[in-house]
Amino acid sequence: MARVREVILGVGGGIAAYKSCDLLRRLQDRGYLVTVVPTPSSLNFVGAATWEALSGRLVTTQVWERVDEVRHISLAKQADSVIIAPATADLIARIAAGRADDLLTNLVLAVDLPILVVPAMHPQMWLDPATQSNVQTLRNRGFTVMEPEVGRLTGDDIGPGRFPETDSIIESFERVIEVKKDLLGKKVLVTAGGTREAIDPVRYIGNRSSGRQGSAVASAALSRGAEVTLILANSQLSEKEEKSLEGINVIRVDTALEMYTHLEIEFPKSDLLVMSAAVADARPSQVSDGKIKKGDLQSIELTQNPDLLKSIAEIRSGQIIIAFAAETSLDLEVAKAKLAAKGANILYLNDVSKGAIFGSTKTQGIIITSNGAQIEVPNTSKDALADLLLDQALIQLG
Repeated sequence: MARVREVILGVGGGIAAYKSCDLLRRLQDRGYLVTVVPTPSSLNFVGAATWEALSGRLVTTQVWERVDEVRHISLAKQADSVIIAPATADLIARIAAGRADDLLTNLVLAVDLPILVVPAMHPQMWLDPATQSNVQTLRNRGFTVMEPEVGRLTGDDIGPGRFPETDSIIESFERVIEVKKDLLGKKVLVTAGGTREAIDPVRYIGNRSSGRQGSAVASAALSRGAEVTLILANSQLSEKEEKSLEGINVIRVDTALEMYTHLEIEFPKSDLLVMSAAVADARPSQVSDGKIKKGDLQSIELTQNPDLLKSIAEIRSGQIIIAFAAETSLDLEVAKAKLAAKGANILYLNDVSKGAIFGSTKTQGIIITSNGAQIEVPNTSKDALADLLLDQALIQLG
């Protein structure tokens, strides 16, 4: 399944431009991150301030804006797909001719991505042989061009050329990009990263978890239409990985007890919990206000932290739970016992001996489930594992 998150919404200069405000919102509801690129003439109908307020992103219309970014190239590299809605007769003609006289037409030439064109214009303009020829040209080049709906337009005119309903546009778009939104309406809660338990203001007890796997699961769930909350402890994510969390409700914590507090609040509202965080098993019984001198640091008295997963599973009301077992061997019997003891539905077992997995973008291990499935995961990306785990969760969600 393709992972599509970044969508460019091109807006042409027709009265239907105002309807694209709803399209933008509905795309966001389905987990897409949208950058709006209006043509200069479209700003006569909907201004840049409106698009920026709705998208939360910078809006530019000309290649001469933000020249330092080489905006049409930077947007092309960032995007996964393009929707042009509405597409006027003039905009379709300019794209068919290969012109590049504003940011949107430059961008169309710069991308090699799925492009959905949504025409909207007066019936006579749509039926004109020139427009029909231009539409066929775009289709021959691999563009998907929707048929406009038949209905009332401006004034009393009725005919083909009406802007399609938002549902129809999104259905066509997701058919073009071959993405399933199989988690729509579901709430997914993910924990990630490694908790840290303070010894003094300088030192702590912690682990080597980077937070990459949990973040990958959160991003994948969002891409598949879920509403996602991520409880993130002390991660080592890159700038690009942090950016992928846009659209996710991220709660940042440090300690196991802080994580548990938020789990108790968020878990009852969720359909699926993915417990990928590496939680410290114990914490210092006392935390020094000042730095402990090296000579005085002879021993640390520890207090056991609560078993977050086991504790939270005891208050479940139908939720599916995915657990992780980072071991130094792939002992299936140990993993199955842990699956049962923790009250989880799915467990991913991996071998982290000799520094493997932690901090890497790759992983390998075995998925086991409470219904007896056992799936070997060869060396693969953490993004790919994220989708495998969500596939198994959907089976159990029915």
